[in-house]
Parts: sequence; structure tokens; C-alpha cells
Amino acid sequence: MTDEQYMQQAIKEAQKAFDAGEVPVGAIVVMNDKIIARAHNQVELLNDSTAHAEILALTTAFNFLGSKYLPEAILYVTLEPCLMCSGALYWSKIGKIVYGANDDKNSYRKCTGNNNPFHPKTELVGGVLKEEAAGLMKDFFKARR
Repeated sequence: MTDEQYMQQAIKEAQKAFDAGEVPVGAIVVMNDKIIARAHNQVELLNDSTAHAEILALTTAFNFLGSKYLPEAILYVTLEPCLMCSGALYWSKIGKIVYGANDDKNSYRKCTGNNNPFHPKTELVGGVLKEEAAGLMKDFFKARR
């Protein structure tokens, strides 16, 4: 599958968050061309500000593999990671991060500028299906204003 096809799966997760009244961010973890984890934001459901899609997907992947590191895995996430998620991704040693929409307001770049907060071996790719991912976010916040 291509990055776009995997991102479509992350967008399906984001739609689940949207439908549940959560900020619509979805994530999947892929390893050896197989999806090993799926998650979406559950901050409201769990009453937990750390229940971001990336964190939940990482935890599921760690449990699935019985490992605390994911150097061979790829995270697909619909929104550029925040600083908290970037820290978790750093410690996971994930091999690649592919995100959809930029998040100029809350991404890791807000605190780090142009400094890369990810593991030195982590590859970062942004902008995959960004219009579709950004559209979900815009629709979500438009409905709440």
C-alpha cells in the first residue's frame, strides 16, 4: 500500500473521533506492510488530556509487539504531532512518521522551532492527504462555533 492508502486508514480513525465529539485526529502504526495499531483521540471519553491518537496507537503497538521500541514501524497520523506526542515518538525510536495536515497552532514546532524533536533515525514526511485531514478539523471546529 502507498502512504496515501495508509493515510486513508488514519483518516477513518479521525472520522471515528469526529463522530464521538473528539478532536478528529486518527493514527495507525504499520510494520512489515501490516497495520498493527489503530487509534483516534479519546481525550473527552477518557477524561485524559494525554489520550491523543498517537499515544494510544503507540501503546497498542508496544503491547502488540511486546517491545518498547518501534524502529521498523511507520506512524501515519492525520495531524502534525504536538510536543507531548513528539516526545513519546522520540522515545519509541519509531522509524518513520507520516502526517497529513500541519498544525501551526499546537504542533511541536511551536516550542522547538526548526529543531527536530524526533529520534535522529526517524524519517519525517508531512502533507500526505493534508486537505482531507485539514477538512475534518475545519468541519469539527466550525460546528462548535
